Amino acid sequence: MSSKRGRRRKKRLPEEAVEVEISAMSSEGRGIAHVDDVTVFIDQALPGERVLFKYTRLSKKIAEGRAVEILQASDLRVEPKCQAFEMCGGCSLQHMSSAAQIELKQSMLLDQLKHNGLSAEEILPPLLGPEYGYRTKARLGVRYVHKKEKVLVGFRERNSSFITETTRCEVLHASVGEIIDELAQCIGQLEAKRSIAQIEVAVGDNQTVLVFRHLEELCEQDRKILSEFCEAHSLVCYLQAGKPDDLELLTPAQAETLYYHLPVDTAGNEIKIEFQPSDFTQVNPEINKRMVLNSIDYLDLQKSDVVLDLFSGLGNFSLAMAKHCQQITAVEGSLVMVQKARDNAALNDVTNAEFIYADLYSDETLNAPWLKQTYDKILLDPPRSGAAEILPSLKKMQASKIVYVSCHPATLARDAAVLVNDLGYKLKQAGIMNMFPHTGHVESIAVFEK
Repeated sequence: MSSKRGRRRKKRLPEEAVEVEISAMSSEGRGIAHVDDVTVFIDQALPGERVLFKYTRLSKKIAEGRAVEILQASDLRVEPKCQAFEMCGGCSLQHMSSAAQIELKQSMLLDQLKHNGLSAEEILPPLLGPEYGYRTKARLGVRYVHKKEKVLVGFRERNSSFITETTRCEVLHASVGEIIDELAQCIGQLEAKRSIAQIEVAVGDNQTVLVFRHLEELCEQDRKILSEFCEAHSLVCYLQAGKPDDLELLTPAQAETLYYHLPVDTAGNEIKIEFQPSDFTQVNPEINKRMVLNSIDYLDLQKSDVVLDLFSGLGNFSLAMAKHCQQITAVEGSLVMVQKARDNAALNDVTNAEFIYADLYSDETLNAPWLKQTYDKILLDPPRSGAAEILPSLKKMQASKIVYVSCHPATLARDAAVLVNDLGYKLKQAGIMNMFPHTGHVESIAVFEK
């Protein structure tokens, strides 16, 4: 019996370009058009434009495509700064003016709230920051391409597993973004060039770290090449053969721990937060600093307040808030991050913050002692999946204010409906923060009052 029997033959895509008018924009930043009652999501097309596109995926109800020619351009269209924009999946909106990107993201948030029967009493002005060179955390793909006899380093191509061929990255921190080509050439010199799978980039206030993930042992000559390259570009180099935290320092002989400074008030007082390259930190440090200060302001923290910080990570919010309140309880679902937050508290002489490990998505948490206490103010900063499981437990706490920081408007709006309809809060303020310029990612913040 043939092993091929029973396999579905992949449907061949039409080769001809199709002319359409773009009627709307998707939440990922793709143009939306309709062809024969099929909705088509088209990369690099803007509302109001007429474009020629080619299919990249086609089914009975939905299709995807890529614009190959703009027949009638939108007033929103601008020339992308990045030469690799047409192919690279790292950004999706560089062809759209900055003002239009902000308007799109604001409308995404407001539409999600409206879909859940909500509207904020006040729309906060968008929190803006640098639009290029802002990204201090990234995972770059690496691949030796035999046909081209060269190594490619960068983000993956849009809707593909291939690595984008580029010489620089405009959104990455300049210490790495401006040397993509040199980095690829360096890896191309290695005997083990086929075994370098990815590079983790982490930039702190004190240094830039590259972690080279390798699938086979590197010889001494390869180590020397990487070490000399990183020294020449003032980079800290680690090798990673196993788990994310299982790092071997290659150069310099002794490296500082990565850290960033975070303001705790408008008078210039700061705290110092240490982290490892694999730890979750916000990718845009300027937006992060202002986001933390704004959250402190929105919560109207008083010296007598007892505060709860859920999904607290390294202590990005809780350590700053601790400077303004009586006591803070910070809860995080990663035991490793809890310990690092405790270390950061000791580093900053913060004695009024308690860091607790708990799975905030598990029913087992419902009997935790910290959940039976009352709190004056609450901060929520969940992942994309939101905070639905823990919200019912907040009802008896009777906190006067809740600030919810979100990286996904749909789950924020869903959870906001619970806070308003079931827990008796008012949605006082909501707005976006441009944490990820030129991408479809929307960071937002909402303020609730009892």
